Amino acid sequence: QVQPVESEGGLVQAGGSLRLSCAVSGRTSSSYAMAWFRQAPGKEREFVAAISGIGGSTFYADSVKGRFIISRDNAKDTVYLQMNSLKPEDTAVYYCAARKGKTMRTIPEMYDYWGQGTQVTVSS
Repeated sequence: QVQPVESEGGLVQAGGSLRLSCAVSGRTSSSYAMAWFRQAPGKEREFVAAISGIGGSTFYADSVKGRFIISRDNAKDTVYLQMNSLKPEDTAVYYCAARKGKTMRTIPEMYDYWGQGTQVTVSS
């Protein structure tokens, strides 16, 4: 059983930075593509960024491209999301997800394991 566990989020001012981490327990995380999704109040869960199993490929939502960076350290079974130039519209609960197989996907239904979510709030 694979269980992603996100680090604590936080409150940050607009323009600031925050790094989230996701520790993946269970089987070797390099066998899984990983992704971050987010969900704001009253909105559907949306894709943020994904990284392939080995970590050689990444993909970003247009809304975060150039500001967020997803990375992974398979030796530590951990995935990171570095968030820079944060905006109030980035405020949401952020979820880490794992998908069997090494290819990235942007649809939540394609992911098999989910973390509990962590709140990120960006003040204006």
